This record gives sequence, C-alpha cells and structure tokens, in this order.
Amino acid sequence: MNGYISLVAKTEFLAFRVAPELKRELQRIADDEQRALSQVCEMLLYEGVEASKKEGPKFMQRLVAKQKARVKDS
Repeated sequence: MNGYISLVAKTEFLAFRVAPELKRELQRIADDEQRALSQVCEMLLYEGVEASKKEGPKFMQRLVAKQKARVKDS
C-alpha cells in the first residue's frame, strides 16, 4: 500500500461529514503513522474499493450490518 497513492494525480475533491469520534480515530492513526489525515483516508478508501471489487455485493452488505450493529449498541 505504501507509495502508490503519491503516484496518482490528484485532480478531484471529495468532502463529506463524519462523526467526531471517527475523525478523532482517523487523526490518531495519521499521527501514529506520521501521515496526513487525507493520506490515511485515501488509503482506507482505496482498500475499501479494492475489497468491494473483490467481494462484490457481500462486502457492502457486511459493512451495512456492522453499521447497524454499531448504531444499535450506541
């Protein structure tokens, strides 16, 4: 995973809202890895896209089920 993101021309902008706890966790990961928050988010998004391509609809179904369980436990 290391390095391929820096080779991609960044020509698009994507913005979305996240829960404050999620942003704190992402920032913690970025700090621990000595990377920018945007780099960490982009790497995680790339990995999610690749997993989705590999697993198909089951990947998203599993994520939705996890999200529902997280909301239910809150």
